[in-house]
Amino acid sequence: MARVVGFDCVRCGSRFGSDHYDRDCPVCRPAVHSNLVVAYDDSVRKSRPKPAAGAPWTLWRYGDVLPVSAEEAVSLGEGGSPLHKLNAVAAELGVSSLYGKDESRNPTWSFKDRLACLAVSSAKKLGAKVIVSSSSGNAGAAAAAYAAKADIPCVIFTFKGTSGPMLHQMRAYGAQVIAVENKKDRWTLMEHAVRHFGWFPTSPFFGPVIGSNPFGIEGYKTLAYEIVEQLGWRVPDWCVLPVCYGDALVGMWRGFEDMRAFGWIDRMPRFVAAEVYGSLEAAMTANVDAPNDMPKTHDTVAVSIGATQSTHQALDILRRSNGVSVTAGNDDMMRWQARLAAKEGLYIEPSSAATFVAVEKMKRNGAMRADDTVVTLLTASGLKDTAVTAKYQDDLILVPADFDEAIRALVARGIFPSAG
Repeated sequence: MARVVGFDCVRCGSRFGSDHYDRDCPVCRPAVHSNLVVAYDDSVRKSRPKPAAGAPWTLWRYGDVLPVSAEEAVSLGEGGSPLHKLNAVAAELGVSSLYGKDESRNPTWSFKDRLACLAVSSAKKLGAKVIVSSSSGNAGAAAAAYAAKADIPCVIFTFKGTSGPMLHQMRAYGAQVIAVENKKDRWTLMEHAVRHFGWFPTSPFFGPVIGSNPFGIEGYKTLAYEIVEQLGWRVPDWCVLPVCYGDALVGMWRGFEDMRAFGWIDRMPRFVAAEVYGSLEAAMTANVDAPNDMPKTHDTVAVSIGATQSTHQALDILRRSNGVSVTAGNDDMMRWQARLAAKEGLYIEPSSAATFVAVEKMKRNGAMRADDTVVTLLTASGLKDTAVTAKYQDDLILVPADFDEAIRALVARGIFPSAG
C-alpha cells in the first residue's frame, strides 16, 4: 500500500488534506471546475522491481502502489482481464498490431469494477455508512456489488430511460435505485446526501461534472500496468478509450507515469478519446481550458458516454499525451459492435465499439500508421443492453412445425445444402 498524504488538483497542483476526496478544487473554481487526484508520499514513485511472476493476476498484483492494502480491500477478484490480439479486425482496419483489453471479464462485467473496488475499499477504511452513486449503468452496478460485499448500504441515483438490464443488476445487489425525471437532478440530490448526511460518493455528484472519486480513479492505473506487462513490457503507441468524463484517461495516464518513474518503461503512449457529442474535440480545436456543453443533436446508443459536456481532466490528459478526440455515431458504433462479435467472438457494449470507429477514422485520415501498436479499451459486455443490439439485427428465422417443411424452408434460405 502507498501512503496517501492528500489530494492534488489536476489543473493547478494545489494540495488539499486527506478529507478532500468529495470536493473539487476551490482555487480553480469558478473559472474551471477541476477534479483532484490522490497524492502519495515521495517513496511511491521510486524505482522498484516488477511484479513477481507468481503474483496473483488480479488488480492487487500492483497493490503496493494503491491507496489501500490487499488485506483491507473489498475485492471480488477484479482486474487481470485478457488482452486480445484482434487479427481479423486489424486486417479490416489496416493496422498490424491491434488489441482489445476485455474488461467484460470483471465481476460485474465492466471496467467500473476497478473504480468501485478502490472507492468502496477506501470508504470502508474510512468508516462510511452509505455508498452513493449517480449512474446510468456500469458505475452503479459496480458500486452496488462492492457495497454489498462490504456490507454497506448503497443508493443509486439514475434517470428515467436507463437500460432495464442495468437497473435490474443494480437492484439485484440490494441497492436502492432512484430514477429522476431530469438527469441533472440526480447530482443535486446526491450532493445533498453527501453534504448533509456524510454519504460516500463513488461517482460525480455535482455539476458541472469534474470526475469521479479520486480514490476510485486510482483503480484505473492498473489498466496501464496490465497492458504493458501483457505486451511484454512494451508501451503501445495508442490507447483508445470511450470517454465520458475521463476518469479512465486520468487513471491510465497516472499508471504509465508510475511505470516510467519505476524504470519499467521509457516513454508514454498517446491517448484517443472516442466520444459522442464532441465536447473534447471542440475544446481541443478552440484551445480552451475546459470543454463546453454541446447541443444534444441525437439520442445515442452509447448511453455510458452520452454526456454532452466532458471535463477539464479529460482534456488535460489528451493534451499531455499529444492525443486526439474522435466522435462516433450510432450506425458506426453498431456496425463495429456487430463486426467484433462476428469476427472476434467479442460482444461489447456500443460505447466500446466507439473505439473502433475512432481507429477507423484515424487510419483513414493518416493520423494512425499501419505499423502502430494500438490498444482499445473494451469497457463492458454487450449483455448490459441487448435491446439496442436487437434493433440493429434482422428478424429471427422461424420455420414451420412440420419437419419436412422446416427442412425445405432452411434449404430455401441457403442454411441447409440443397442435397441434404
